[in-house]
Amino acid sequence: MKKTLCIVLATLVILVSVPVPVMAADSTAPGQKAVLITGASTGLGRVMAELLAANGHFVYAGARKDKDIAELSAIENIQGIRLDVTVQEEIDAAVKTITEAGRGLYGLVNNAGVGVLYPLIEIDEKEFNFQMDVNLYGPYRVTRAFAPLIIASKGRIVTTGSISGILSGPLFGPYSMSKHAMEAFTDSLAAEMARFDVKVSIIEPGNYESKIGENIANRLKAQNFTTEGSLYKEDLDRMMGWITDDNPSGDPLEVAEAARKALFDENPQRRYMVVPNQRQADITIGKAIEELAQLNQNQKYSFSRDELVKMLDEALIANP
Repeated sequence: MKKTLCIVLATLVILVSVPVPVMAADSTAPGQKAVLITGASTGLGRVMAELLAANGHFVYAGARKDKDIAELSAIENIQGIRLDVTVQEEIDAAVKTITEAGRGLYGLVNNAGVGVLYPLIEIDEKEFNFQMDVNLYGPYRVTRAFAPLIIASKGRIVTTGSISGILSGPLFGPYSMSKHAMEAFTDSLAAEMARFDVKVSIIEPGNYESKIGENIANRLKAQNFTTEGSLYKEDLDRMMGWITDDNPSGDPLEVAEAARKALFDENPQRRYMVVPNQRQADITIGKAIEELAQLNQNQKYSFSRDELVKMLDEALIANP
């Protein structure tokens, strides 16, 4: 039976190490505030942890391997903490550790994520479940467990989504489904936490500088992956060519800075789309507009073009 393509990456990319500049101190964050970041051993989570720590915040950096925990703990203002978002016992232990430390917890960043790319009608159910266990149930488990600490501090909850939560296409179904779910998660959670003065945001990155080709190729080799026998062989072959190309993109610090703003700006945005080029902005916003047009198409209560433009203008005023 053909092995399912399973790409385990933090929010689909394993990012290269980059220098982390120290920003101006957060005017809304007197003293040292504690933040937990899941999936902080590599990728966006690692860059976020280093940025926040460099700016004087205390970071609990979630990781699964002893080596990564030790490396994180060696950085000033960072404490590596064992945290697999699929293991409830580790989540409970992390709650205990952070509670007993006595700092409280101001911020939670649900960053841990994996990517599974495969045609929806061919993907093995075990691998589909793996995708959802990490990207969907993971934020749910962690948020529920740490909610009392966040409520006590009137803090912030931030989730790393993706523009794939708006877009999708061949092979991206499982991953996009998991990230689209985070859109609903964010909106519902924001409404429910508002009564406790807790603010909720989602960061939606595009493609950022990474070693994605090398990491995916190594994993595929370990899985003895083959495209033979698939109804989508041409799509899979193109993807195989794409992942082996050296195609660096934007600076991941842009994404980490969006997370910093979501955590510490006085009036954070609900959504932060962070993309490295105009094309990714065009296709993402274009897809949202296309969906609006489809919802409005040939239904009993359709809006005219002028009415839609007026609604858009009002939304832009409300979200400057």
